[in-house]
Amino acid sequence: MGEGGEGAWKVGELAKATGLTVRTLHYYDAIGLLSPSRRTAAGHRIYADRDLQRLYRISLLRRLGLPLEQIARSLDDPAWTLRSAVNRHVHELDRRIALSQRLRHRLAGISAVLDDNGADAPPNTRDILQILEDMIMLDTTVQRRISILVYEDIETAHDYLVRVFGLGAGPLERDGEGRVVHGEVQAGDGVIWLHRVSPGFGLASPKTLGASTGMLAVMVDYGPTNQPYGVREYGARGPEDELWSFMTPLD
Repeated sequence: MGEGGEGAWKVGELAKATGLTVRTLHYYDAIGLLSPSRRTAAGHRIYADRDLQRLYRISLLRRLGLPLEQIARSLDDPAWTLRSAVNRHVHELDRRIALSQRLRHRLAGISAVLDDNGADAPPNTRDILQILEDMIMLDTTVQRRISILVYEDIETAHDYLVRVFGLGAGPLERDGEGRVVHGEVQAGDGVIWLHRVSPGFGLASPKTLGASTGMLAVMVDYGPTNQPYGVREYGARGPEDELWSFMTPLD
């Protein structure tokens, strides 16, 4: 606990206790993501217990791969509770523990076979593949993937993708003047963000660029044309001339 008493942490103490850097905490304060509850007369940051709960939530969302801007919006969700966040964290830890135990069991089995048959005896190929799969599932820090498409008119694109392509309707966010600045649609188990054109970051719509530099492929239950590479597929142009592919694997 901080020197200032229960629920009173100086920025250096909080950094040391959490493993974050002072610079990171200063940056979180500067962008309004995590501001201390109070400051001393000399201007030093003092963090309270509720600030630690917010920092815990930020850390969980960072593990999901969300950018800080999206985290800032998520932190204002009135439905969030510490209990649900802790329960989700416990579930994730249980998943990793189960994976670790399964991986250890498989490794111990191979070790026993090698002890019985000699160190040079080749292990079963299936066992090796299963071990590699468990290692990847255990070591990866990726929890969620998000595709991003750039549009001049996000609202029109959102309507088209839902109405014509049958994607799930997600939220639209507007600025103070009512202009849509962010949109989301659902495609199966993934989410697609609709991002506005941003010349400063080199983000342009294929409509204004005059070319597509990528394609989004969506796996579906249908597709009219068999392809030699093992899928049934059809291609389409989106609302701003972007390329889409809808495909299903051939049996």
